[in-house]
Amino acid sequence: MMNDKITTFLNSGLLNKYLIGQTTTSETLEAEHFIAEYPAVQKAYEVLQNKLEFTAQLNAEKAPQSILEDVLNTIEEKPVVTLKSKRTKKWYSLAIAASLAALLFAGSSAYLFNQNNKLSDENQIIVDEIFDLRSDIADNNNTLHQLLEQFKQLNNPETEKYVLKGNTRAKNLKTVAYINPKEKKSMIDVISLPQLPDDKVYQIWAELQDKMVNLGVLSEADRRLQEIPYTQDALGLSISIEPKGGSQVRSKDTPVAEISLKLNE
Repeated sequence: MMNDKITTFLNSGLLNKYLIGQTTTSETLEAEHFIAEYPAVQKAYEVLQNKLEFTAQLNAEKAPQSILEDVLNTIEEKPVVTLKSKRTKKWYSLAIAASLAALLFAGSSAYLFNQNNKLSDENQIIVDEIFDLRSDIADNNNTLHQLLEQFKQLNNPETEKYVLKGNTRAKNLKTVAYINPKEKKSMIDVISLPQLPDDKVYQIWAELQDKMVNLGVLSEADRRLQEIPYTQDALGLSISIEPKGGSQVRSKDTPVAEISLKLNE
């Protein structure tokens, strides 16, 4: 990416002045220093040289003879001014040429500057897209790693499978819990949940000897294998209907699904 020092130099027009021989001694040294020191400036200088040569060739067309005759006739009839010397005429022509060249190269420099900025913007877009792609790859690799870990847990001989089916209050409810007491891992697969009013949710609990432990709220959006907190010495699992947002204490209503665990056998 072009640094500020190079950008300021290219935008100053000094390179254009140097190309047409209009720089002072100090400006000449500065221009030659930048050309020798920075490849980007050297490249811009070469482009300007090529543009000058191309423009000169493009405009080097012979004027029609009729135009020349008209001009001569006009001069003979009404001489506008008498030039004092050939040197004055030459200086005047060079001044016009220098002015035109300065305008041409000022435009060329601005064009190059804009093109460089455009290229820098495009490069930044590509960098951002590569970064996003790498981020997506990392996320996919992380998801794949989690799936492999879950697959290993499901196929572990120490993992017990428990199917919780709903009672008459939730006939279509079905979830599957996978518990490995040796690895202290618990997972649940939400297969189906009957629809509830907007102010109610399903909540799963672990039953201990003297209390119920909240393991989280279940949702249709969670219809995938996911980890839940492992509870040491749990006697069973149950699913109840609670107020929206969940509850820290299980309702006194009969659970809609429950099952005993064999972890202590």
